[in-house]
Amino acid sequence: MIPFLNLKAPYAELREAIDAAVSRVASSGWYILGEEVEAFEAEFAAYCQASHCVGLGNGLDALHLALRAMGVGAGDEVIVPSNTYIATWLAVSQCGATPVPVEPTLATYNLDPERIEAAITPRTKVILPVHLYGQPADLDPILEIADRRGLRVLEDAAQAHGARYKGRRIGSHGSVVAWSFYPGKNLGGMGDGGAVTTDDPELADRIRVLGNYGSRTKYLNEVQGVNSRLDPIQAAILRVKLPHLDAWNARRATVAGRYRAALAGSALILPAAPQWADPAWHLFVVRHPHRDRLQARLAEAGIGSLIHYPIPPHQQQAYAASGFAAEAFPLASRMAKELLSLPIGPHLSAEDAAYVAVEVARLA
Repeated sequence: MIPFLNLKAPYAELREAIDAAVSRVASSGWYILGEEVEAFEAEFAAYCQASHCVGLGNGLDALHLALRAMGVGAGDEVIVPSNTYIATWLAVSQCGATPVPVEPTLATYNLDPERIEAAITPRTKVILPVHLYGQPADLDPILEIADRRGLRVLEDAAQAHGARYKGRRIGSHGSVVAWSFYPGKNLGGMGDGGAVTTDDPELADRIRVLGNYGSRTKYLNEVQGVNSRLDPIQAAILRVKLPHLDAWNARRATVAGRYRAALAGSALILPAAPQWADPAWHLFVVRHPHRDRLQARLAEAGIGSLIHYPIPPHQQQAYAASGFAAEAFPLASRMAKELLSLPIGPHLSAEDAAYVAVEVARLA
């Protein structure tokens, strides 16, 4: 059996260093914020070519608090992709604002810049592109629209650790960039964790205060904040993993290259990688008109796969009150029916990757 995801392998590779890092925190007696978190924030900001990093409790909080820091609230609108994990939409709704879905391009599955202007209204405050599956969104036209229309850009980079757009790391392009360190991410902890990166010191300060009960000095609360702080143990684990991220992403890219070569000419539609993009290859997502049948056949062949995501946000019960028709966003609906994620990761062996490619080509 080839699992879709192997979370034990990264720990096995770095066991000694991770155990030492956890022991260091346990022995320190400092279990909330502190030097470990500050060190990770500095290291991750430098890695992302950003001026500031603020560690937070999880990726959803990173999106939500970034929006709040940008002044998004009741009555405002935020442009979001129609095809994304629901957390992107939830972050907007948690601010009391309205997510306004825009369809993706079929080439990259990322937000289509040519569709954005038609969705802008006087209530629009933020454009929120997602670097879906680790493929960078086309940022230049999005940033140009935002600049021209007086809007801000919040990037959802939960799946894009280490990706580059036109040679520059994701993490320093828009007003602020939100990250998740969920265990399955390219840079994942051993529990929940999140962060934002930005070049704007005022935004960074606001987000830090919001995530610490609205306080920068104990018992003095400036605003109504929340409790969302990166755990020092998770920060220590992430510090161990960060120096290995580029090498691990290179291994992912090697697997992606093998898949693309072996599956060229098959019945599958393969992921595109524009010349200006250096993907993180968080996922390798293929498209097939009979996706469910293919997934069942792969399971019989001992190959794990996943569907990201089987129900688009506008069809979720959580957004039933929004009044979206089931087919309001046909591209998102189509992707939910046709996309399948194949095993990919830095610890997938060449032999297993070759077997997956052969079986997928045979069964598709």
